[in-house]
Amino acid sequence: MKAAFLGRPQPIANDPLTIGEIPKPASGSREVLLRVRACGVCRTDLHIVEGELPSVLPGVIPGHQIVGEVVQGGSNELQNGTRVGVSWIAGTDGTCLYCRRGCENLCDGLAYTGYTVNGGYSEYAVARRDFVFPLPPDLDDLHAAPLLCAGIIGLRSLRVAGVEPGDRVGLFGFGSSAHLVTSVLQAWGCPIYVSTRGESHRKLARQLGATWVGTEAERPPVELDRAVTFAPSGEVVVAALASLRKGGVVAINAIHLDRIPQFDYDQLLWGERQIRSVANMTRQDAKDFLRLAGEIKLRPKVTVFPLDQANQALKALKSDQIDGAAVIVP
Repeated sequence: MKAAFLGRPQPIANDPLTIGEIPKPASGSREVLLRVRACGVCRTDLHIVEGELPSVLPGVIPGHQIVGEVVQGGSNELQNGTRVGVSWIAGTDGTCLYCRRGCENLCDGLAYTGYTVNGGYSEYAVARRDFVFPLPPDLDDLHAAPLLCAGIIGLRSLRVAGVEPGDRVGLFGFGSSAHLVTSVLQAWGCPIYVSTRGESHRKLARQLGATWVGTEAERPPVELDRAVTFAPSGEVVVAALASLRKGGVVAINAIHLDRIPQFDYDQLLWGERQIRSVANMTRQDAKDFLRLAGEIKLRPKVTVFPLDQANQALKALKSDQIDGAAVIVP
């Protein structure tokens, strides 16, 4: 099969992904073999490819927003031919304290798609049968793929931030995840305040109906109830914190953060303001989000790349040349 393989992490400018033929995998007793129909491109893929997340395998196929068709290993509950989605969490141990308490996103034995196991930048992929999600028929491959991480983790971010209907919500950074949760916030009647670099991102935020849009240096004109940061920058976290009312919450949606600079506690954190981190997602988050996406007819803006251009897709993501989400199609 054809795949985009990462042997050694290095800057994306060096084209670290090798596109070539490798053996097709076989599914184990708990797994299904998928023919990949589409795979979303996530900023976490970029962190893996460039080595900002430490390597755990001698080589890996990235990609964790997989839309695939079950071609081997189906069951009565999940038959061959079923179209399914695969997300970032590839499996849990199911026995640790966190799994037993319903917090599987914090499991000490997590496996990660496209990081600790091979992902979807390929023609075929293997996934645990209990960690795939049947997709509704009215959600096509291209528009389903970005939902499987960016969308799900976006919903979890809103939950971690404690967003309630009608809250004033700030989105700091406006990439794939932020543009997907915009539709959710609108369905909940929440005014949306977007602060982001790049005029194309600001233009998209305006087109999608944000109440206010500004640059990364501008502060929203009102105090926010909740905020979510999407950039791997501590400076952005401080900017979001500075925009909150007392009792407000910032949720950090970033698997990697450079640093949080010093800030004035009395001005920014006092008054029971809170900073929370978003760690992964649960299968229930995935089920809830996919159901909600169907109900609100969520259709993200996508840019398509063939598998041969996987390096180019990641370059475009890093340079903020993509409005919405990038999707690789084998």
